[in-house]
Amino acid sequence: MKSQTFDPRISRVGLAVFILCMTAGGGLTAATRSPYPILAGALIGLYFLFAIRVANQWEKVAVLRFGRYIGLRGPGLYHIIPVVDSISRYVDQRVRVASVSAESTLTRDTVPVNVDAIVFWLVWNAEKSILEVQDFGQAVDMSAQTALRESIGRHDLHQMVAEREMLGLELQRILDSKTNPWGITVQSVEIRDVQIPMELQDAMSRQAQAERERQARNILGQAEIEVADKFAQASLVYQNNPTALHLRAMNMLYEAIKERGSMVIVPSSAVETMGLGGSLATASLAGARPQ
Repeated sequence: MKSQTFDPRISRVGLAVFILCMTAGGGLTAATRSPYPILAGALIGLYFLFAIRVANQWEKVAVLRFGRYIGLRGPGLYHIIPVVDSISRYVDQRVRVASVSAESTLTRDTVPVNVDAIVFWLVWNAEKSILEVQDFGQAVDMSAQTALRESIGRHDLHQMVAEREMLGLELQRILDSKTNPWGITVQSVEIRDVQIPMELQDAMSRQAQAERERQARNILGQAEIEVADKFAQASLVYQNNPTALHLRAMNMLYEAIKERGSMVIVPSSAVETMGLGGSLATASLAGARPQ
């Protein structure tokens, strides 16, 4: 966006007045057979062609008379004196979006990152933005990029990845303090992406995998402790009730051989303990699933 002291836009209203003046002058010239009416109509039409301007609903413009600021005009129809007055660029007061990025910027823990952010801002005071800043759009872009780099250097990598909203609020506060004297307010800043080197991504992936494996081993160890506690409680019950122990042992044996064609080798001492009789070194039990 380049600064300019004169806007060459010609309004449709000015053009319509110019055509009317030329038409009226031509009609009078034809009626009176004198060239003066059409010359007068041309001069008046040219005056209004450049004097009548229109600003859109969201626009403001500054009028300068012999280089001195005399006020803002717009939105709607306004009038200037050609040659004597000049106008600044039109200031759009709608919300604007600026995309900023910081490439290969070091975080506080010396990790190079690429960060993309979006800045939402608007002009709340057109007079200040016109008179105090040559190109406020470029000023906002450069300030946002500088603030983004400064903010990256004050945070660790894990903060930037996990706390994007906090980083955006900090950037919004820094930028708003800079741009507010220019008549510009920064409404919000959103961190769109944080990119880190591929080597670091692989290392972080391996670290996360190792952490998950450690947690899995801890969970398995805790499960073994709980199982051992349950077995200890069960042993106390079976110690005082041999019949319950025999029934449990027989049930375990049944569960092991209930599949067709199964074979289980049972020590003779276990057979005698269960009261099955005999002194067997090997018991082969097979059968069909009970109906």
